[in-house]
Parts: sequence; structure tokens; C-alpha cells
Amino acid sequence: MSFQPNPGDEVVINDIAYTIGQHPAAPGLAYAQAGRQGIVYQLLPRNGSISGAKALKVFFPKFRIPAMVYQSEHMESYSELPGLQVCKRDVLTPERNGALIGEHPDLLYAVLMPWVQGLTWFDVISDQKQLTAEESLKLARALAGTGSAMEQRGLAHCDLSAPNVMIPFFSEVENLRGGSAVELVDVEQMYGSRMDRPDALLAGSPGYAAHRTVHSGLWSAYADRFAGAVIIAEMLSWSDATIVEKAWGESYFDQHEMQTVSERYYAMRESLQKRWGSKVSDLFIRAWESHDLSSCPTFGEWFVALASVDIHLAGAVVEESEAKDADHQDAVVTNQLKGTESAISTSSDKQGVPDPSLSSTPRAPGQEAVVNRLFLQARALEDEGKPAAALEVYRSLHHFIPHNSAMQMEVEAAIQELDDKLNPKDDHAGQPAKVPFYRSKKFMISSAVLIVLLAGSVPTVKILADQAEVKQKEQEAAAKQAELQAAEDAESAKAAALKQQEEEKKQKAAEAAKLDAEKKKKLAEAEKQQAEAKKKEEERKALQAKYDKQAKYEAYLAKQKQQKLEAARKAEQEKYDKQAKYEAYLVWKKENDARIAKQEAERKAAAEAQRKQEAAQKAALKKKRAQNVVTLIAHYNKTYNAQKGKKIENAESYARDFKNLYNTDAAYFKGVGKVAARMNAINKFLSNTNYSLPNL
Repeated sequence: MSFQPNPGDEVVINDIAYTIGQHPAAPGLAYAQAGRQGIVYQLLPRNGSISGAKALKVFFPKFRIPAMVYQSEHMESYSELPGLQVCKRDVLTPERNGALIGEHPDLLYAVLMPWVQGLTWFDVISDQKQLTAEESLKLARALAGTGSAMEQRGLAHCDLSAPNVMIPFFSEVENLRGGSAVELVDVEQMYGSRMDRPDALLAGSPGYAAHRTVHSGLWSAYADRFAGAVIIAEMLSWSDATIVEKAWGESYFDQHEMQTVSERYYAMRESLQKRWGSKVSDLFIRAWESHDLSSCPTFGEWFVALASVDIHLAGAVVEESEAKDADHQDAVVTNQLKGTESAISTSSDKQGVPDPSLSSTPRAPGQEAVVNRLFLQARALEDEGKPAAALEVYRSLHHFIPHNSAMQMEVEAAIQELDDKLNPKDDHAGQPAKVPFYRSKKFMISSAVLIVLLAGSVPTVKILADQAEVKQKEQEAAAKQAELQAAEDAESAKAAALKQQEEEKKQKAAEAAKLDAEKKKKLAEAEKQQAEAKKKEEERKALQAKYDKQAKYEAYLAKQKQQKLEAARKAEQEKYDKQAKYEAYLVWKKENDARIAKQEAERKAAAEAQRKQEAAQKAALKKKRAQNVVTLIAHYNKTYNAQKGKKIENAESYARDFKNLYNTDAAYFKGVGKVAARMNAINKFLSNTNYSLPNL
């Protein structure tokens, strides 16, 4: 029968009785944890002490491998390493545990090992449990130390992930062994020079597997380096509330983000830089940008870097972050305003107005890599004949470039060129109408200067008026004519300026209408794409529903067939079980009758031996008592003769010997002849030596 225990059920393994533990969060259910290879049950010793708990891992059929025995024998020597106590394993085999496996076939090659108390790193991430800086550093150092010790012996876990990293550090149960702050579990895939390659290799867990190796199985001495770097970075960053809030879910990174440039990557890198220094962040960058697992940092490098970390620096950063939490809402509003100003500045740039905010914005660490990648991507799109996509990438790139730099000029030129290419303008539409010479600014200014000069010459003309009155009148008439001409020219210039403003307004309105039309066009295209995507999704769902229905029908047929086979097997098994029980009963009855007959014979023999022994004891006692009576009479006679001979001391000595021997069996001697009378006389003599003993 399958192994499906209930809390409190007893299991005897290697002559030691255990009980199934109860799940703390689900009373009435067995304490069990399911993994990719099997289910782990908690076993408590009969005394119920949680400190002596064991873990029984029952594997799924695919992973019940006989070579597990050989592998576990070699693993036991590694159980003394920090973080590897589960390597102390005992495999259930048919030779040693045949009866138990016969009752529960699922227990074939199951493994008994120490139960590790505490949470998993998966629980910490899923619950968004923020750590202190000291806790983060302690956990990261412990994992780095465990990984370094394994690497020095040529070992690798090969499935390092959040569910397989236990944190006894957070356990409420006192760890009597004083073990590591972290413990590794699920070590069946462990790599070692003396280990056999598993038949089924795992490709890593989502959120911790390098995307370049995720499709190939992991089984080498370098298998843990990338996943270990990600987990150590998570542990160090989990004292940062910003990082905890950005977590994808069951891990910090989504698997699709692995080894790519993303917001979470930059946030974690910046947090490591600020809190733990450049050495730690550089190791993380090396792992993230590595092309193969052997290029990732070793655990020894992590351990050395963490050993030199200044915890006070991280604590100061944490306090600074907490102080800034009170201004979080103001920061959000400020960022929104900056976003609005950025949109305005983009419009101003198109009109030739420089944006001062670009020059004052500091570049984030590693921003240069983003700039280079975006620039190369835009160039590639241009070469592929995709100007619209290239223009969008250039515009995104524009926000990351410092003001007045060479690259900014190059990018702005590329944006202008692509914009002109995508939105060609009429060459004559934006040019103002040609102004006649007599309405030009140059002519108007010259006329005004002439007027001023003529006005300044009036006193001189007045002095000569008496001599040439006619000449003066002609000059005044010319001046008036010049003033009228200047006024007419000024009016013409004003009309031309108004006309030019109207034309500029019309041009702006036309541009606004064009932008609005483009916006509507893009919106219509987006709606069309959404409609097409929705249609494709509905088609996919319909096809998936069809496949699901077919799969359910096939599963139903398979289940019916399996049930029939199971029923036939059960009937045959019941027949064999009944025959086996009857044969076992006959054997038991024969053995029981023989045992009863043997017990009866042994009882009779024991009774006869006891009777003979009692008879012998009685005879010996009778003989001894007779001798003692003779001795008592002799002691009394010696006492009597010594008193008569005036040897009082000798008489007292014989009297005491008489009394001591009499007291050894007083109840018997009291009824024998005159022995009791002699005892009375002896007592009187011992109390008064002047008492004369009678001659008895």
C-alpha cells in the first residue's frame, strides 16, 4: 500500500520507533513538504523531542535509484562540513528494511536524514520578510562559507535555489549542534569526483538559472556559481526595503530577466554598491555578465569580499534610507513633476531651446553601458531599414546623455534626420513672404536717422532764413515729405509684421493638426493591433480548450483502463493474500503447539527441581539446628563450670556466646527441651554476675 501517513502514526526504521509529526499550520495533517523529486515527512522520536527529529524523504518512482545507497555512503563524510548536515543519510533497502518496504512499497530507497529546523530562503522572499543589515551579512557569509568549503573538495549542489536553502538562523527551536546559519537540502543531484552522474539532470530553478545554460542539465564543479551569486546578492539586498518591494514574487528576478539589462538588475546593483561597497557589486556584475559558469566568481572570492565588509557603512545607509521614508510621498510628486518637465523640455529641444535639467542630472552607475547598447541598437535598426523604430530608440537614448556632449550632438542630428525623413515638410511653406525694399527694416532705420539729422539742423537753417527764405521753405517741404514717407514705410512694416505673425500662427496650427492626425493614426494602429492580438488570443484559447478536452478524454480512457487493471490486480492479490494468510496460520499453529508443549515440560521440570531443593534445604536446616542445640548446651555448661571455678570473665564470655547463638534461631530453640530455661538463667547472669546459675 502507498505511504500516506497521518499525524501520530508510528514507523519503525532500523529498530528505532518514530511518530509522524503534525503540520504546525494545518492540525490533523502530517508534516510533509513536497519537492521536485519527492515528499519529505517529519519523524519525531518516541519521546517527542523536536531536537532529535528526522526527515524521511520518499522519492517519486522516477527518482528511486538503487545507486542512491552508494552515493549516500560517500556523502556521509561531507556531513561535517558547515551547511551539509543532511549528507548524514540512511537509505532504506530491501535487505535491511524488507518488512517495512513490503508494507509500504513507496519507501523503497527512501532516505532518512536529520530534520533541519527553520524557514527556507523561499519563505523569506515570498513573505517579503525584510532583514537587518547584520542578518543579511550573517546569512551571506554563511552561504559563501558553505560554497567555498564545497568547492575546495570539488563538490557542487547542482540545484541551488531559494527552496533548497534552509535558514536555521530563524528557527524557534534551539540548535543543540551549533550548526551553520544556513543549511542546504535536496542534495541528491550533488556533483563530486566519486559521485555517479544522475540519470535525470535538472536545469536549474527559475530565478536562479543562467539563461545560457538553463536548457542543458547542470552537473559540474561550477554548477552553483551563478545561482550562488544571485542568492548571496538577494541576502545582502534583503535589508533594503526598496529591493524587497521590487521582488518579482518567489524570487527577486523573473527568469525572463536573467542576465539581461532590467530595472531590477540596476536596482540591486546600486543597492549592493551603496550598502556593501564596490568589491561586492563587482562580483555580482561579473556573475551577471558571464558567458559561462566557469567565468562566475568563486565562493571563495565572495567569502573574502564579505569578510572585509564594513557593517557600520551598511547600517548608516539603512538609517539614511529609513530617514528618507518620511519624504517618500514628496519624492513621488517631485518625480511626477520632473516627468512633466521632461516632456516640456523635449518640445523645447525641437525649437532649439536647451534643457538645463539634462546637464544637471547625474549618471547612474553603469549607465554608460545602457547608452552604448541603445546607441548600437538604434544604428542596427537604421541599417535594417526601420527608421521609425530607430527614431524611438534615439529619443529614449537622448534622456541618458549628458548635456553638450559629443554624443548628444550626434544623437540630436540623427533624430532630426530621421524626423525629416519620416515627416517631410514643404520647402516654401515655412519661408516668410519677401518684403519690398521700401518696407524693409534697413530703409526704415535709414529714414529715421535722416529725420533726426534734419531736425537737428533747424537752428542753422533759421540763422540763414533772412538771406534765403525761399530756400528754407523748400527744405521744410522736403522734411515734411520725408516724414510722411517714413510714416508710410513704418505702417507698411507693421502690416508686414502682422501678416508674418498670422502666417506663423497658421503654420503652428497646421503642425498641431498634423501631430494630432499622427496621434490618431497611431492610436488607431494600436487599437488594430490590440484587436488582432485579442483575436489571436481567442483563437489560441479555443485551440487550447480543444486540446484540453482531448487530453481529458484520453486521461479518462487511461484512468478507466488503469482502474480495470487495478481491480484485477487487487482481486488476484487478495487471492494470494488469503492463501498466504492460511499457510501462515498453519505454520503459526504448529509452532504455537510446540511452544506450549515445551513450556509445560519446562514448568514441570522446574517444579520438581524446586521441590528437591526445598527438601534438601529442610534436611540441612534440621541437621544444623541439632548441632546448634548441642553447642548451646556446651556453652551453658562452660559458663556454669567457669562460675563455679570463680572465673567470672570466662563465664561472661561463654554466656555471651550462648546468647548470640540462641538469638540466631530463638523461635526454634524456645521449644527445644530446657534451652529456653538456660537462656533465662544466662540473661540473669549477664545482668548480675552474682547470680548463681542452676545446674541444668
